[in-house]
Amino acid sequence: MKKVLLLPSRTTTSVAFLAVALVTTTVFAISGGAAAEAAAPHRILVDTDMDTDDLLALLYILKQNRSEFDLKAVTIDANVWSDAGHAVNHMYDLLYMMGRDDIPVGVGGDGGISDSGTIYPNVGGYLPLIDQGMTTVGGCRYRQAIPLEGGGRLDVDTNYGIRKGFLPQGHRRYMPLQQPTAQQVLIDTISAGPTTVFLIGSHTNFAIFLMTYPHLKRNVEHIYIMGGGVRSKNPTGCCPKNSTGCTPQQCGDHGNMFTSYSTNPNAEFNIFGDPFAAYQVFHSGIPITLVPLDATNTIPINKEFFDEFERRQSTYEAQYCFKSLKMARDTWFNDEFYTSYFMWDSFTSGVAISSMRNDKNGKYGNDFAQLEYMNITVVTSNKPYGVHDGSNPLFDGRTTPKFGLQKVGVHSGHVQTGITDSFCRVKGSNKGRCEDGYTKEVSSPEAACIRVATEAKPNVDKNSPLDREFFVSFLEALNLQENSGRFDIKAQFPFYREVLNKPALKSKKTGRPVIIDMDMSPGDFVSLIYLLKAPTEVIDLKGILVSGNGWANVASIDIIYDILHMMGHDDIPVGRGNTTAIGTPSLGCEYVSIIPQGSGGLIDSDTLYGLARSLPRSPRRYTAENSVKYGAPRNTDHPELRQPLAFEVWQSIKEQLDPSEKITILTNGPLTNLANIMLSDRNSSSVIEKVYAVGGHIRDENDSKGNLFTVPSNRYSEFNMFLDPLAAKTVLESSLDITLIPLSSQRKAASFECILQALKHTDHTPESSFVHRLLLSLHDLQQKHGLYHHMIFLSNIQQLLTLNKV
Repeated sequence: MKKVLLLPSRTTTSVAFLAVALVTTTVFAISGGAAAEAAAPHRILVDTDMDTDDLLALLYILKQNRSEFDLKAVTIDANVWSDAGHAVNHMYDLLYMMGRDDIPVGVGGDGGISDSGTIYPNVGGYLPLIDQGMTTVGGCRYRQAIPLEGGGRLDVDTNYGIRKGFLPQGHRRYMPLQQPTAQQVLIDTISAGPTTVFLIGSHTNFAIFLMTYPHLKRNVEHIYIMGGGVRSKNPTGCCPKNSTGCTPQQCGDHGNMFTSYSTNPNAEFNIFGDPFAAYQVFHSGIPITLVPLDATNTIPINKEFFDEFERRQSTYEAQYCFKSLKMARDTWFNDEFYTSYFMWDSFTSGVAISSMRNDKNGKYGNDFAQLEYMNITVVTSNKPYGVHDGSNPLFDGRTTPKFGLQKVGVHSGHVQTGITDSFCRVKGSNKGRCEDGYTKEVSSPEAACIRVATEAKPNVDKNSPLDREFFVSFLEALNLQENSGRFDIKAQFPFYREVLNKPALKSKKTGRPVIIDMDMSPGDFVSLIYLLKAPTEVIDLKGILVSGNGWANVASIDIIYDILHMMGHDDIPVGRGNTTAIGTPSLGCEYVSIIPQGSGGLIDSDTLYGLARSLPRSPRRYTAENSVKYGAPRNTDHPELRQPLAFEVWQSIKEQLDPSEKITILTNGPLTNLANIMLSDRNSSSVIEKVYAVGGHIRDENDSKGNLFTVPSNRYSEFNMFLDPLAAKTVLESSLDITLIPLSSQRKAASFECILQALKHTDHTPESSFVHRLLLSLHDLQQKHGLYHHMIFLSNIQQLLTLNKV
């Protein structure tokens, strides 16, 4: 029975008047507020790992009407599919093309998390939570799952080589100690007002933000996540019906970890990249919509969509997306691209945009996906819980677990140590048992209620060649003239021509044939320019070999091409070497993980301390173009542009030598390339006259220490030798005539004020100006910031002076 409150008669009129006034005021406030709310666009922050599918997602968001959806900031997740320096410059150029230089971009950071769990300001997002310490050096248990070369980080860092040949170059660039960090951008953006967050990589950046600034959670309206697999049955690796010779691989499992299927068939890459961070996000209490493999597996990029996309490229952004997608298809590892490459992040952006628009309009449905609520958690460790076996640094050897975790809780079991973890293997089966990173449906108190996309909706227009509703929206959005890109590289520089600069042919006698083997640290580029300036009668630089396991990621090979272009030597071949040390797995990082990711480390070397983009742009660049002849699954459009390997360059140079000629090799990094040449070419020593190697440490009477500042337990090693000990052993124990420039000699050459003075007053050429800027920048950083105190710049110059004396 309804209860009615009766007021005394004498107050009825006044109360009634008050009630009317209150209702009127309330209605006015509600209608006014609704109008204001309708007028305000959704503020969006995207955290991305800059993989190819992320580019499609970002451009789809940027193409939306800004009065509805306004991308306010981007943070880069640099601990999975991309490397920070390459990723941030890629993002800057993408935003420049789209006329959105107003969008801040955050990456990394040089702070850390203490042993007790205290999070310091500007903590780095280079490492997953479990590997966080006081530096940006750490293990790589999860990142091991990412291929280093083709189909992995090399292709992502360069976008298959398309990025440098297509995108215009903006004014923003990474600069040491000036680049905004991910945490700065997250704080500034979310503090400014209600924000919707898209997570389309691993969750490290955002989890650290939530753990550090929990009071700002109230400003996060919703989180949209691409990641995980709840009820998914991954079709990748399944055999076609009625097939007889097919062996099923990863087929019908929850995850998509094709690199570690034999240890973990349950995880999906984004969540596996940092399961502990994902757990923090899922259990944050913030409303979440998850777009897992359950849904993305139902929207593969099929041939009909691909062909329609090829026909519809009326904007620069559509062209860039299609070129990227086409190269992904052409270099796909098997012939099942159309059934195993899905619209992962782009579909997530569509689901998010549709939900946000419909929720605002009171429809509460989704145009592109079926949604339902599920109780989910993120698995971070494996049973039995509470057993400390050395795999879990959050618990092992601690009286109190890090981050306040429970001693015998769900996080306290065995944590997968890498993709070959023996604990995760099942005897007699090629399918592993570990579940780290599995977004598991549970009914325990560990559950978080999450809205989950389960299936992509079909296109209601049965006459359309596009069988998914989102396909239609995606192509329409990218080809809209509104909010379209301003230009590509050729429109930005209409006089730019892809012309190779080669030295004029001379009849002069050439000097000593030389090959330089470099890991692309700053001094290597100074050495390279020095060699190119030397008279050809003295030094004839025949080729360059690049180590991919040193102080720069292998995608930095593009800087070498630009240096050669500036110096008029596009004729010199550049060979790409291995990305791992000899005797280590192709996905391993046993030694190179000692190099810092942040300041003074890989992010600086990959960008040549912010100066690489001031070089003229070479027509040559790394490219994923390849051919069946060299082991590719198929020929791409331009296989002749293929990036040669280090051993191929060696063989080519060797074949061109006169019978009386021998080669001098200068090595400035790990000895991986030279050792591989010796192991693969048994006659190599017969044509190598001399080797000058920068590296090693010989203890003296003062018991001087090595320079492995990131490994305090190793007192005497030097970086170049430590990065590949087996290669060093192979070379140094050979019969080669070797001149070693060890650490003691390098330290004597560490002061270079006189060189800066000389460069300041010399006749300026493009190369002298560039070297002066580089050395001045390095000197200033070393003088002013502790993060750069480890650097020795001139050991490479000393090598060249030694060479000239012989």
